[in-house]
Amino acid sequence: MTDKYNVEAAEILANEALRSPISGAVPIYEQLLSTFPTAAKYWKQYVEAHMAVNNDDATKQIFSRCLLNCLQIPLWRCYIRFIRKVNDKRGNEGQEETRKAFDFMLNYVGADIASGPVWMEYIAFLRSLPAPTAQEESQRMTSVRKIYQRAIVTPTHHVEQLWRDYENFENSISRALAKGLVSEYQPKYNSARAVYRERKKYTDEIDWNMLAIPPSGSSKEEMQWMAWKKLLAFEKANPQRIDSASANKRIVFTYEQCLMFLYHYPDIWYEYATWHAKAGSVDSAIKVFQRALKALPDSEMLRYAYAELEESRGAIQAAKKVYESLFGDGSNASALSHIQFIRFLRRSEGVEAARKYFVDARKSPNCTYHVYVAYAMMAFCLDKDAKMAHNVFEAGLKRFMHEPGYILEYADFLYRLNDDRNIRALFERALSSLPPEESVEVWKKFTQFEQTYGDLASMLKVEQRRKEALSRTGDDGASELESSLHDVVSRYSFMDLWPCSSNDLDHLARQEWLARNINKKPDKPTLGIEAGSADKTTSGVSSNTNPPAKVVYPDTSKMTVYDPRQIPGPAALAAPSASGTLPYSGPFSSNGPPIALNDILKSLPPAFAAFVANLPAVEGPSPDADFVISVCLQSNIPAATGKSGTASLPLLSGAAPSTSDLSDSSKFRPRDRQPGKRKDMDRPEDDESTTMQSQPLPRDLFKIRQLQKNRVGNSSRVTSSYTGSASYGSALSGDLSGSTS
Repeated sequence: MTDKYNVEAAEILANEALRSPISGAVPIYEQLLSTFPTAAKYWKQYVEAHMAVNNDDATKQIFSRCLLNCLQIPLWRCYIRFIRKVNDKRGNEGQEETRKAFDFMLNYVGADIASGPVWMEYIAFLRSLPAPTAQEESQRMTSVRKIYQRAIVTPTHHVEQLWRDYENFENSISRALAKGLVSEYQPKYNSARAVYRERKKYTDEIDWNMLAIPPSGSSKEEMQWMAWKKLLAFEKANPQRIDSASANKRIVFTYEQCLMFLYHYPDIWYEYATWHAKAGSVDSAIKVFQRALKALPDSEMLRYAYAELEESRGAIQAAKKVYESLFGDGSNASALSHIQFIRFLRRSEGVEAARKYFVDARKSPNCTYHVYVAYAMMAFCLDKDAKMAHNVFEAGLKRFMHEPGYILEYADFLYRLNDDRNIRALFERALSSLPPEESVEVWKKFTQFEQTYGDLASMLKVEQRRKEALSRTGDDGASELESSLHDVVSRYSFMDLWPCSSNDLDHLARQEWLARNINKKPDKPTLGIEAGSADKTTSGVSSNTNPPAKVVYPDTSKMTVYDPRQIPGPAALAAPSASGTLPYSGPFSSNGPPIALNDILKSLPPAFAAFVANLPAVEGPSPDADFVISVCLQSNIPAATGKSGTASLPLLSGAAPSTSDLSDSSKFRPRDRQPGKRKDMDRPEDDESTTMQSQPLPRDLFKIRQLQKNRVGNSSRVTSSYTGSASYGSALSGDLSGSTS
């Protein structure tokens, strides 16, 4: 498989193994199970293949490998079927072995919500055992009663049927005794049934056929993770209010089942081990960590957590072995592992042990400047040895002079020592060797230092040197060397205190950006349609210019910062438009209409296309709902079709007026029609209709309803303007007498 955890390929291999003889199927199953060691369905297929050829030894060996790690009912029922088959003809000894196998199975998977058939099978097996004497019969009935009583308090799919069977069982023995026992277990059964109904809600969300693969961030995986977390939280709450031992056993069972599917999730392993530790079972937590490191050998997080647990209980040597396992052969040891091991040795064995290891770690090829910083700060903060820390920083400076991060850490250390002389020397040494593109943060730190410790002359000198060192080469490079108000803001601010308001900061940032782009020539916008060209297209004058072949990018110099305090509604719509362009149109072709809008509107039904074309353009993220509704209610939705049987779409024969037209009611009138179009376009509109259209758009929903009623009453007189063609001119002769798109 090209992808080790390819689920589709795994299913293909599993199907191939089913069709292959046992000799050919074994290597396929071994390959599958090495990748998916908790896939119960593959283990079940594997063991059934051996059972089919009566290979009992191989079957036992496979069961020993998978049973305790795959707590799933179908696999365990296959196990009990194998045990009954093997012990069927062995008499009393075989029956005893089968009985032990049932007890073993119920001890591990008896809490499963799907374990009802297992309980019923065990009861049927016990009742089928021969009992030649009265004493043996009494013992058998006692065993059956105990299993029934365990089954009816376990929330499973068959809990109600098991309760009915139990009542019949007790009544068949003694009605007098049954009355007392049934009344005693009735509340426990009711509690189990109620918990079952709640548990079922959580288990129904789980995909029980999911294969354990490393998390990839898919929505399905996240949903399964959440489903298991909900089920675990439900079990931890002990909804049935059973004793703590039984409740903990159910929690352990749920975690084990969860790890069958979330086997590669380190957070589940850590949570499981931590739960054991908090419950007082540190040994169990350690076993979980050991299993987790086998499942995820590359997880440093789990190794640190495991070492932390060992150290917390005083097992220093065990914790040391965990840290040493991080190093491997030494070549793969990370800088972080060196740092954490130095800290561990400092805690557990003292300063000298940590120093010796640091000397060895310096020779490692993976030793970075972080190791020097960590050891120096440990010597300074924990051992109170400033001289040792200073020597470590100086030793590292010879090796990491090119690392800005190391220079800044060394400067912070000298800050703590209040050693301003050495700080200046450090900055001068570092800035003389660092290239300009890597020295930005160092210059910033140097400037902040002079603002705090220097006088005005040194402060201004360092700022000017910084500008000279970081200034860009080009036409606008000289402008960056000039003083700006930003320098004053930086010079006279402290922590989160500023000598100006946030609006002033925004203004200064905007002006600085404009200053950098002041000499740039903006490209001519070609994505929009200018008003003049739109008018020419409308009047039938087509342009002969061809669109440029190169890719045209938007002119960022005209970008404005969005202000959420802008006025919504008609006031915002009435703002002058930058150009008389269609709000959502694409580039014009040489023939006139916008290509993108044409394609979109052609795919819509005619009436809906006309409605969409008449929607108003809204500037800003929050349109005024009342205003949009009023525009929609007053828009002309054509009902008649053209000669071709389909309504010709508005806005395709020219550009719409800008949204600024909405602010002037006198502009709500039809455009001049082209000659040769439909004759009824020249028909004058009804006076009453014109009066209604000239009114400002209502903002009140009650007025909108009244307007609707008036329109219905006057529909006979304004039929000509409502049922005209859906061409560009007639669409504008509706209620608005102007396009609002």
